Amino acid sequence: MGTNSGEVYTSDSEKGFAINHSHSTLPEEDAGLKFVLKSQGSWFHCGYHLTTSIVGPVLLTLPFSFTLLGWSGGLIWLTLAGLVTFYSYNLLSMVLEHHAQLGRRQLRFRDMARDILGHGWDKYYVGPLQFLICFGTVIGGPLVGGKSLKFIYTLYNPDGPMKLYQFIIICGVITLLLAQLPSFHSLRHINLLSLVLSVTYSALVMIGSIYIGHSKDAPPRHYSLQGSHVDKLFGVFNGISIIATAYASGIIPEIQATLAPPVKGKMFKGLCLCYCVIATTFYCVAISGYWAFGNQASGTILANFIGKTETLLPKWFFLMTNIFILLQMMAMTAVYLQPTNELFETTFGDPKKGQFSMRNVVPRVLSRSLSVAAATTFAAMLPFFADILSLFGAFAFIPLDFILPMVFYNITFKPSKHSIMFWVNTLIAVISSVLVVIGGIASIRQIILDAKTYHLFADV
Repeated sequence: MGTNSGEVYTSDSEKGFAINHSHSTLPEEDAGLKFVLKSQGSWFHCGYHLTTSIVGPVLLTLPFSFTLLGWSGGLIWLTLAGLVTFYSYNLLSMVLEHHAQLGRRQLRFRDMARDILGHGWDKYYVGPLQFLICFGTVIGGPLVGGKSLKFIYTLYNPDGPMKLYQFIIICGVITLLLAQLPSFHSLRHINLLSLVLSVTYSALVMIGSIYIGHSKDAPPRHYSLQGSHVDKLFGVFNGISIIATAYASGIIPEIQATLAPPVKGKMFKGLCLCYCVIATTFYCVAISGYWAFGNQASGTILANFIGKTETLLPKWFFLMTNIFILLQMMAMTAVYLQPTNELFETTFGDPKKGQFSMRNVVPRVLSRSLSVAAATTFAAMLPFFADILSLFGAFAFIPLDFILPMVFYNITFKPSKHSIMFWVNTLIAVISSVLVVIGGIASIRQIILDAKTYHLFADV
């Protein structure tokens, strides 16, 4: 990707040096690779992309996950999931570098699946799972943004006539405009802003929780797990799924593809930047929120900031926090649009024509606009989509982020069966596979329990 000449470089952006091989088996450059996954970014840009793909409004559910796991269980799993995903994402990066050095550069998750696991795995397993994650997030973007807009609206106009679906449509229009940005690299400044916004609203939530926890309106705090033995058991797996989904990305290869040569060490630096932000935001929100509200922490901690008769914090606090969440969610949605944009570009674009030629602009605008319109329609119809997204997390995020990196590494590098790394990777893959099944069952159970409150275009 680092050159448009007829020569092929096996390691142009993976190992930090270039070697010319005319017999290389690099994939032909299609329109998706050429136009969307341009290799022009620095490790800072990579860190911005990684942070935006992981750190989002889902972190506001972390105090609720602690109500299902308790103090010790919540802190242990929050830490363990962070260590496992950091390790997992580094394994993916190492596999990408290794195959590039061999002359087969992989720029997409489905490229890795095809080259490592064989034909069919890209089209019938990894590709659909990644599409499910990306399109699901694009549905969630206008939904979360719409709820933030509606909250701001009702804060200042409690009896106003506007419904949730109207705010979702407004956010859908913003998403449609962001969808027209030509490449992943073109999001770098937006994703820097996203990083700042995520740190800012996490700090606001932490300050709000501590303030309420010390105020005269502080609720009574209890930290015991609630419900029957069955409810507690399913709650533990729900809590595990929530935290696993909070750390999930599902688009690591596509993010690494945006790095410009030389790339050696850049992905690791980007991950370090990303996980510094993760550690700061995740722990601050989870600990302060659970400390302030105990087992009464709501599905999103902001709901606890509203008392029975009035808000527990000034209106400006809610205005700022919801605006920051809205803007950051739009940036996250733009990131998860990129793999689907790349797929549309590969299918409908012509790499032999210019990126901004009419031949490529017309199908690009049409395909991206129709995709966002469909996602916005789903979001307006299914405002309970969060329950469905937890199901996606169990069946899609965990395989892509916890299982496949271990499998890819063991197949590629073939570590000795007597080595610690082989058994660590195998253990993580096996335990994660069990979590897929149990987490999926727990998510389906929650959907069934909540089904009585579901109806299309609900104003919730």
